[in-house]
Amino acid sequence: MRKETMTSRERVLTAINHKEPDRMPIDFGVHFSTGISAFAYKRLREYLGLNTDSIDLQDTVQMLARVDEDVLERFHSDTILLNPRWKKPTKWTPREDYTFLTSDKMNPVLRENGDWVVTQDDKLMRMPNGCYFFDGDLFSFKEYETEDEELDTYAKAAERIFKETDYFTMQMGFFGFFGGIEFACTMLTDPDEAIRQQEGLFDYAMVRIEKVIRKYGHYIQSIEVNSDLGAQNAPLLSPDHYEKFCMPYLKKFNDFVHRNSDLKIFMHCCGSIQPLIPHIIEAGVDILNPVQISAANMNPKELKERYGDKICFWGGGCDTQHVLPNGTVDEVKAHVRELVNTFKPGGGFVFNQVHNIMGDVSAENIVAMFDTAYEESFYC
Repeated sequence: MRKETMTSRERVLTAINHKEPDRMPIDFGVHFSTGISAFAYKRLREYLGLNTDSIDLQDTVQMLARVDEDVLERFHSDTILLNPRWKKPTKWTPREDYTFLTSDKMNPVLRENGDWVVTQDDKLMRMPNGCYFFDGDLFSFKEYETEDEELDTYAKAAERIFKETDYFTMQMGFFGFFGGIEFACTMLTDPDEAIRQQEGLFDYAMVRIEKVIRKYGHYIQSIEVNSDLGAQNAPLLSPDHYEKFCMPYLKKFNDFVHRNSDLKIFMHCCGSIQPLIPHIIEAGVDILNPVQISAANMNPKELKERYGDKICFWGGGCDTQHVLPNGTVDEVKAHVRELVNTFKPGGGFVFNQVHNIMGDVSAENIVAMFDTAYEESFYC
């Protein structure tokens, strides 16, 4: 019988370092692109025979649930979300018997047509009747009066996870130095302004990362930089523009982190981005997520052959656009088995589905995905 010989933290770090651990690491919800809709999570807990009274809604835009430790253990997850719980949680029932814990600052309002709306100053986001997440003006809810209060709270959570568990965890929320279509236009129409913006963002990022490293960098294993560079069919900018306007700042930031800590750089980047991956690697990124294999030019075998020894693929383990929501249980199992055996050899892979599990995915398919991943995870 195959046995685990490493702790979760050791296992993930070994894989990131492109060595084969005892088994392939598994992630379920360490990041806001590797988790699960609260709606699907409630049904999953019911399916597993677990209590659903205290489902914590951690991302109020995407409507993502905190994955509790009983579920992490059930699916052999090696990771855990760092983010602390709400300071003053309140219960909200968006429909039927779906009741979640959320921030007391959220204050969702139900319209006559069944839509939920949330306002903040002059901004408004909306969850249409029967839908699973919000759109419109997307914003979060400020839980802390100062940045130092926020980081001190995160530091306590990080210390607890480090000392009381062996999970791998990370700090989210750093900028990857690409601000979307608007910034792409600025690069073309006013390159000097684009540079000024990047300089300002870099200065802010440096102040914040210095605090994180000093306060609790020794308790966490990674920090996340967020930079969606791709659409479904192609990158949102040319490799030349990325190299000129974005990569230098990301590289300076990553170099500082690597010089001053043992933290790994986890880059969240959706879409068809293969032409940009060499620059991402050159910038010092250790981990790429979510590995959107359903996008153009993102063939798993080609990605592994070209870049598998240079960057850790975190994701790509199940197509959440097509297979996970629409396939049969047997189709999900076969799909996951093929992808695991493509990405797993030689290390450099942490299993997770491509982005979050959406609200309409069946519990049976979720169980099939994670159970097959674990069955296929051992190296010998």
